[in-house]
Amino acid sequence: MPETTVTNWFGDIVTHPQVVVEAASVDDIVSVLKNPNQYPSPVRAVGSYHSTSPCGSADGGTIIKMSKMNRILEITPDTVTVEAGAIYIDIAAALAEKRLQFHVNTEIGSLSAGSAACAGTKDASMPGEFGQVGSYVCGIKMVLASGDLLEITDSQPELMRTVRSSYGTFGIVYQVTFRVRPVAPLSVRHENYSLQDFTANLPALKAGGESLMFYIFPFDGQITVEFRHYNPGADGDPNRALWPLRNYLWATAGPAVCAQAGRDIADLTIRYQVIDAFNALWRLKLTVLMKSDNTVAADQIIRYPAVAGASRYTFSLWAFPEEAYPQVMSDCFDFCRKYYTDTGYRSDMLFVGYRVTQDQNSLLSYSYDGNAMTIDPVSTANPGWEAFLIAYNQFCSDHGGTPLLNQTKGVTRPQVEKALGSRWQTFADARKTYDPQGRLLNAFFRDLLGE
Repeated sequence: MPETTVTNWFGDIVTHPQVVVEAASVDDIVSVLKNPNQYPSPVRAVGSYHSTSPCGSADGGTIIKMSKMNRILEITPDTVTVEAGAIYIDIAAALAEKRLQFHVNTEIGSLSAGSAACAGTKDASMPGEFGQVGSYVCGIKMVLASGDLLEITDSQPELMRTVRSSYGTFGIVYQVTFRVRPVAPLSVRHENYSLQDFTANLPALKAGGESLMFYIFPFDGQITVEFRHYNPGADGDPNRALWPLRNYLWATAGPAVCAQAGRDIADLTIRYQVIDAFNALWRLKLTVLMKSDNTVAADQIIRYPAVAGASRYTFSLWAFPEEAYPQVMSDCFDFCRKYYTDTGYRSDMLFVGYRVTQDQNSLLSYSYDGNAMTIDPVSTANPGWEAFLIAYNQFCSDHGGTPLLNQTKGVTRPQVEKALGSRWQTFADARKTYDPQGRLLNAFFRDLLGE
């Protein structure tokens, strides 16, 4: 049987499965898993495949595409139940019609419900809430490697905690229930800091009781902080123009400008002068235009095209204990500058970061041991990006960082073992109980698990 080619959304992760199945029902998934001769291992399920690691790869095996299973099944005053292929932005729109919203309004609207239920996500935690989508998953139905069905609810907290970070290695998720909340006005503003001022003010920023996201500019020595909080006393109609403007600059104009600069300007000094000027304009727009006491939280979610175009970008993630963050940030700025001096490479876009509340709802949570803050380089994957990530991953590991298995490209087994410690072994043991033959285990996870 000839192999086919499947890539992630960005196009830099390539896998060659023997079979690709577009599932339209749970019976299709059961059929795949019960017929290994027709549908060889490993079996992996993908949604829009925005992952930046090979977690969905299935070389020589079977990929199940879930996008046809996209129905919204039920909305109650505090939950929404959907098929696993439903994407986040479509679910958010259906919730808005009922005056409801997600707790975590994460940026990537192409996130599928199945991925959200069993893989890592990121967003700055709102006051009193978590920052990981899976923490609000309260019901999962999946097909085990044997083809049997399993339903998990909050009445099984330890199993739910493990499945929320199972990455499809326990079974194929086909239905998900999320907790939701009533719509509330969202206040947002931005302030710019030098690295020194940011470090000095960080204790006060954390004590302010607001969500904190960071736009990080290592070569300008600048950090722009985004502050968000719910504002139930807001008057009048919400500002529906603010987040679309942010989304356009971030997800369309920014990557396109940076990619074009890389293509058209050979001289590195001039190229990065252009990019740094764009970044300065970006900071100005954030601080001057991006502020309102009354916005809609779901407007933060971005609908990305089904096929990546000229504005495509990619990223990586590492999270650090918040008490170490000022020193790590300073060292990161120094690392990026030295790497550029030594190699002539720097990422052609900014970095971002999130403050994420301690969260033990997922076994492999990157904020399991305490509040965490991330430093996430973003790039159009300009030449040298992958070599940079190898060096950056080691820098982060050396500084006590924790990766995200679906969003940290190039992470190694020693780095994962160091970051997750005994939780990684707990995960490995649990995985074997649900899939002892490794039907769902691809080369990426075999390598990280040492199997």
